[in-house]
Amino acid sequence: MAWYSQTWTWFDGAWHEGNPGLVGPRSHALWQASSVFDGGRYFDGVAPDIDLHAARVNRSAAALGLKATVTPEFIVEKMYEGVKKFAPGTAIYVKPMYWGEADGPSTIMPDPDSTQFALCLFEAAMPQPSNGFSVTKGLYRRPTYETAPTDSKAGCLYPNNARILKAAKAAGFDNALVLDMLGHVAETGTSNVFLAKDGVVKTPVPNGTFLNGITRQRVIKLLRDSGVTVEECSLRYEEFEKADEIFISGNYSKCMPVTRIDDRTLQPGPLFRKARELYMDFAHTKAKAA
Repeated sequence: MAWYSQTWTWFDGAWHEGNPGLVGPRSHALWQASSVFDGGRYFDGVAPDIDLHAARVNRSAAALGLKATVTPEFIVEKMYEGVKKFAPGTAIYVKPMYWGEADGPSTIMPDPDSTQFALCLFEAAMPQPSNGFSVTKGLYRRPTYETAPTDSKAGCLYPNNARILKAAKAAGFDNALVLDMLGHVAETGTSNVFLAKDGVVKTPVPNGTFLNGITRQRVIKLLRDSGVTVEECSLRYEEFEKADEIFISGNYSKCMPVTRIDDRTLQPGPLFRKARELYMDFAHTKAKAA
């Protein structure tokens, strides 16, 4: 039995089922990490902000010196074509990807004209709020724009997230609050993060060390439009330790509560519930349905 869930990938003009081999040992991406991706979601017949995810993967490609070979509109069109290969009601992760195939002016730099594109769709159940998670302080930190391509959703950034998560899990936690190089909280190992204190929602201000997530931006707008005060500011770990609520936003699970920070238990609170309800209402009433 395959380790992966049901998967369909569009590559080189056709749909391929399963996990097709797309790169070889001389592919630049395999040994020099010239790959970018993005993540959208299709569930309940809707794909909220999929156009923004499609546009961002093209920007990420440019940030790594790759050449976007398809338009955002093409990505969205192919996604709606691909979801028809799954059973009705299947929750799907939508992953457009670019990578460098050949070396460029040096072995370190990819040849932009060798850029390859694939759109991978795979079955992935939507996590439920009852499955809140625990966090502790991350052992490692987020790089800065000067030290890594933090302005892109680049594959090379994720081994750092993996070691952050590995350390957190070894300490008995599900995830971690990751600090930037100045000691401010940037995000979790997998998502953007919010806290609520005395009726005000606060979230780390984008400072070049983490992506200003599409779901993050949507949650902020929805909360503000509903009358909730949302502040984007520098936040210390100690402020999360004293928060009334902590919750996250991200494409994979949308909005989820943090139910424990270190040895302190938290309950999913009213501002988390409002954020999730507003987002899901947006997704089902304003996002384009297939």
